[in-house]
Amino acid sequence: MLDWEAIDTVLLDMDGTLLDLHYDNHFWLEHLPGHHARRNNISFEAAQQEILKRTEAEKGTLNWYCLDFWGLELDMDIPSLKRETAHKIRFRPSAEKFLQQLHRSPRRVILATNAHRAVLDLKLEMIHFEPYFDRLVSAHDLGVPKEDPAFWDKLQEIEPFDPERTVFIDDSEAVLASARRYGIRHLLAIYQPDSQRAGRSVADFHSLTHFDDILPEPPESP
Repeated sequence: MLDWEAIDTVLLDMDGTLLDLHYDNHFWLEHLPGHHARRNNISFEAAQQEILKRTEAEKGTLNWYCLDFWGLELDMDIPSLKRETAHKIRFRPSAEKFLQQLHRSPRRVILATNAHRAVLDLKLEMIHFEPYFDRLVSAHDLGVPKEDPAFWDKLQEIEPFDPERTVFIDDSEAVLASARRYGIRHLLAIYQPDSQRAGRSVADFHSLTHFDDILPEPPESP
């Protein structure tokens, strides 16, 4: 699926790619609506529909990922609420093994996530994956989400890479389409971002079922 000899840079998404999206889906679809329902004395279903409607209106924008924005919108301490379910944060199958082998390879490995810095910090606290990366980049640092073409230009300014010799793995079709328009050659989608939901193929991109399928060759011993 990948010719590792043709790749110098590895760009990796976080939620739904390296980490199980179940944590995030559970938070936004179950935990937060439940808290919102109790706080406002409305039904869980009404709270769920209200939050879903509000989040859908911001989809594809930086606000969609911004805890500060949703804290103001819903008048809640979102980071504290996210910490309440932090026990659900975990790697997807073989993701850590994949990172370990990448770390031993000569390639530059970059985390490129839309996640808010507070979310990234919480996940780093729960799962210490920072040592596997040469750089961690949040879209909030750059002021635009990965869906925006400007993201890739801004990333290029702080972390130069050759699109022809770069692989990017993400669970979002919209983000992958944005990366393809920029010219990134090697693109992979994730077949099952949420371990508690059925897998799904992404029509325009190869779908990765398991990281074991693309493990780079370990470096030769001297």
